[in-house]
Amino acid sequence: MPKKPRTTPKDPFHARESANYESPIASREHLLGLVNSQQVPLPQEHIAATLGYDDERRLEALRRRLQAMVRDGQLFRNRRGGYLSFDHMDLEKGYVMAHPDGFGFLRPDSGGKDVFLPARQMRTLMNGDRVAVKVTSFDRQRERAEGALISVLARAHESLVGRYHSESGIDYVVPDDKRLVQDVLLNREVGHKASPGDIVLVRLTEYPSNHSPPIGLIERVLGQENAPGMEVTIAVNTHHIPHQWDEPVLASIRNLSEQVAAADKNNRRDLRQLKFVTIDGADARDFDDAVYCESLASGYRLYVAIADVAHYVGIDSALDRAAVERGTSVYFPGEVIPMLPEILSNGLCSLNPEVDRLCLVCTMDINAQGTIKRFEFFEAVIHSHARLIYDEVAAVVFDGAKPGNKPIARVLDELQRLKAVYRALEKARRRRHAIEFETREVIFQYNRDRKIEAIVPYQRNQAHMLIEECMIAANICAARLLKKKKLPTLYRIHEGINADKLPNLQEFLGSFGIALTSENPSPTDIAKIVEQARRRPESDMIQTVVLRTLLQASYSPDAKSGHFGLALKDYAHFTSPIRRYPDLLVHRAIKHWIKHQDRAGFAYDLARMTALGESCSRYERRAEDATRDAADWLKCEFLQKHIGNQYSGIVTSVTNFGLFVQLDDLLIDGLVHVTALKRDYYHFDPAHHCLVGELTGRRYRLGDRLLVEVVRVDMEDRKIDFDLVAVVGEPSEIKTRRKGKKGKPKSKAKRRRKSR
Repeated sequence: MPKKPRTTPKDPFHARESANYESPIASREHLLGLVNSQQVPLPQEHIAATLGYDDERRLEALRRRLQAMVRDGQLFRNRRGGYLSFDHMDLEKGYVMAHPDGFGFLRPDSGGKDVFLPARQMRTLMNGDRVAVKVTSFDRQRERAEGALISVLARAHESLVGRYHSESGIDYVVPDDKRLVQDVLLNREVGHKASPGDIVLVRLTEYPSNHSPPIGLIERVLGQENAPGMEVTIAVNTHHIPHQWDEPVLASIRNLSEQVAAADKNNRRDLRQLKFVTIDGADARDFDDAVYCESLASGYRLYVAIADVAHYVGIDSALDRAAVERGTSVYFPGEVIPMLPEILSNGLCSLNPEVDRLCLVCTMDINAQGTIKRFEFFEAVIHSHARLIYDEVAAVVFDGAKPGNKPIARVLDELQRLKAVYRALEKARRRRHAIEFETREVIFQYNRDRKIEAIVPYQRNQAHMLIEECMIAANICAARLLKKKKLPTLYRIHEGINADKLPNLQEFLGSFGIALTSENPSPTDIAKIVEQARRRPESDMIQTVVLRTLLQASYSPDAKSGHFGLALKDYAHFTSPIRRYPDLLVHRAIKHWIKHQDRAGFAYDLARMTALGESCSRYERRAEDATRDAADWLKCEFLQKHIGNQYSGIVTSVTNFGLFVQLDDLLIDGLVHVTALKRDYYHFDPAHHCLVGELTGRRYRLGDRLLVEVVRVDMEDRKIDFDLVAVVGEPSEIKTRRKGKKGKPKSKAKRRRKSR
């Protein structure tokens, strides 16, 4: 039995709790200390008695706080209702990553290697759940720890999106997210209006157990899969992206206008006479940044003006809490879920042309070699003189096209100076060996009914790179300032190569005669490999493999990590506070320094900033997953209309079950299953990323160019199957085997009709 302390220790945080609550109770810190002082689990009744609580209000408040501490991983509650500290248990806490095959992994908060969770441990879990596990064994062959579930700290899903089915008197929903491996049984006592095949939103009423699947009820019928905009509706609901504003947020923006108030312009530098311009995509609506450049005897002075979002979004306000929950704006094809309401994101905080706007400005003196010799941050008011688009700037400034009477003609001299400073910054980028991956993108084009009509390639041009270099320079300065002044903030960190993948990368590169001998490769090492590969026919393949060995970038208050890909020691996101919460935090830190010249009194400490870094990184991945899901849906929808068509493509991934091929221009990925590789039995060689024929020795490898035919599209699973028609650039029996009368390859559908 727990022993009751002779005297109840005083809560050191009582004053804080009294300021925040009308009827304060013991702080989390005090409760944690109380539980830690005992060697056995403490029931709630014992804790209440120790604290002297006997009235219903404080007992209920205590119950809620203990429950919240369990949810947040501060305490563990055993089956008998006793509370104990995780400090007394050798546990790992983190988020579950489920695999479609039933097993899963824990991504530990500690940052260590993922812990494997076998299928029997995953029966009661769903992807994204926050849990505590105990490491039970270590698999030396696979070099991974295996864990056992101790406690579910928080559920990731209150609802999910899926397809409704009814079979043999059983109603159920198959989740759209394939990482949710269990179908949801529907409560037959609750009616609904769904028809088989409908996409529905299901609210979970019971989570899975060792003996039963999850149970839920249909909250809303979203529609049929071919409904316009369904790809975004599914992605938003599947990934639980907040997309509606609550009443406190709406109340806080109700009295805002499109114009900056005169009083808000006071005590700021007036830069309205300078010819700032914005340069963005043709479909952009929110303009975070404007740029201006002037010549100096020693080089250039570059001005980067960023929307002063922090002026309008107060710390811990309703707007701020909503922004924290979203973390980032989510850009779907043809639609945006903004981090901030439109009155701010497209209005007051958007640097629209010909209107006054509040900004946080970074000026940088840059020499001809691209070195930043001096920088300064200050609050200002600007007046954008032109809203320009990338293609227009590239054509006029870099390709010599005539500007005509367009707005670009009025700022042509300023653009030429921006081009000059860009060339200088480009020199610095090459000198530090930043990694230059060549990326390709596509644009989805819709018809009047908002159905996918075409997918067209989109190429970045030098105007994109001009703006990118200006933004990188401002981000460097923001990081240097906050690092020097020791203000807590979030840095954009990229830790480089995944050590677990390095041996395979070294072996792979060695097969092409490219040496990577370092056990701790530097950015220069990787940049040189990418540059070497660029001169080879296998360039795309080598770049793809190198890219897959890099760790994912994230947000952290750790000022020492730096950014591996950009080859920078100091880097923070400063330039997009309209759409990224970490940028807003950087602005708040800089504004605090401008006003106080001291870090004392800053609203954030290291612990709070660490927690925000973790949530911002997680929400960034959530946004990436959601937009990828929507894009995959649109690609499948597009190819459904083109079954039987043939396309050229490149092998982007090789597995033991086949080749993933990405179609040229469309950038759509599909599978050539190993069974479609005829006349041989193929073995997978993971080190060399290829399939090798047992009898013929024929190799299909990463980077091969193939001609494939679309044979199957599965909208539900987002899977596309190809048949191999030919290997591009070499004679093949496959070509002659599949030709019809006029030499045109037949589609599978035509062959089936002929056989009947």
